[in-house]
Amino acid sequence: MKARRWIALGISAFVLLFTLITTISVAFNTYSAPVLGGSDQTIISDGDPSGQIALLDVTGPIIDTGEPGLFDTGGYDHAAFLTELDTAMTDRNVQGIILSVDTPGGGILESAEIHRAIVETKELTDKPVYVAMGGMAASGGYYIAAPTDRIFATPQTLTGSIGVIMSSYNVAELLDNIGIEEQVYKSGPYKDILSPTREPLEEEDEIIQAIVDEYYDEFVDVIAQGRDMEEDRVRELGDGRIYTGRQALEEGLVDDLGSLEDAISAMREELGSNYQVVSNDEFLNFGNLFGLTLQQLFGNDSPIKIDFNQPKPYYMYNHE
Repeated sequence: MKARRWIALGISAFVLLFTLITTISVAFNTYSAPVLGGSDQTIISDGDPSGQIALLDVTGPIIDTGEPGLFDTGGYDHAAFLTELDTAMTDRNVQGIILSVDTPGGGILESAEIHRAIVETKELTDKPVYVAMGGMAASGGYYIAAPTDRIFATPQTLTGSIGVIMSSYNVAELLDNIGIEEQVYKSGPYKDILSPTREPLEEEDEIIQAIVDEYYDEFVDVIAQGRDMEEDRVRELGDGRIYTGRQALEEGLVDDLGSLEDAISAMREELGSNYQVVSNDEFLNFGNLFGLTLQQLFGNDSPIKIDFNQPKPYYMYNHE
C-alpha cells in the first residue's frame, strides 16, 4: 500500500507541476509580451540613423511548424519572418532589405509565400532587396533569392539544387515476408496513394510525377523571371545538382562573391548613405527558455521533423 501511495503521490505531483508550468507560461507570455515577447531592434552595424537597412534572417529549413509551443526550442519561424518582411516593406525609415540566407530549402508553399512577398516589395516600393548566402542556400533557399536585386555568395556557399523532391518508403515486400497484411477500405482507387504497405500502381507513378513536374515548372519560371534567364538555360542548370558559390557565379546564378559584410557595403553604396543596419531579435519568453533547457538536457539540435507517413513535395536539398 505504501508503494502504491507513493506512486500516486508522484503522479499527482507531476500533473500538478506540469499544470503549474503551463499556467505560468501562458500568463507570462500573455502579459509580458509587450516587454519580453515579440521583437526588438538590434543595431548590427552603426551608421546614419536617418535611415535603416533591415537585415532579415532565414536560417534552417523553410518549414512552417505553426505557433511556438510551451517547449519550443527555436529555429526558423515562418509567420514571424513574413511579418518582419512586411514591416520592413512598409516602414518608411527602412531604405533597403538584406536577407541572410542559410538553408537547405523547405516547403513548396512556404518558399512561394516568401517569394511572393519579395516580389510585392519590389513592385510596391523602390527599396533594393539583396541576399547574402551563408554556408548553404539550396533549393527553396535559391527559390526565395531568385527575385532579389543582387545575390551574394561566398566561395564556400553551396547553392542550386534547383528542383523538387518527394519521397516515401515502401515496406510491402518486408510485410509480406513476415506475414503482415494491412486492411484498407477506401472511397477511390488512389485514396491511399504512396501507401508504404503496397506496391505503387503504374498510373500512380504518373500522378505523382505530374505533381513534381508542375512544381518544377514553377521553380523554373521563378528563376527565369528573377534572373532574366532563358527557360532552356534554367532547365539545363536545374537538374538538381548543387553549385559552389564560385560555380554559381560562373553560371549566372549569383551576382557577386562576398560575405554579408560585402552585401551591406554594396547596399550602402547603392543607397548613397552609410545607413545603420538593424535586425529584429525575438526575445526569449518563458516557453522558449524552458524549451532551450529541455534541448540542452536531451540534446535535441534538430527541431524540424519531416513526417514520412504523409509524404509531400519539397524544394529541399537532401531532405532526409
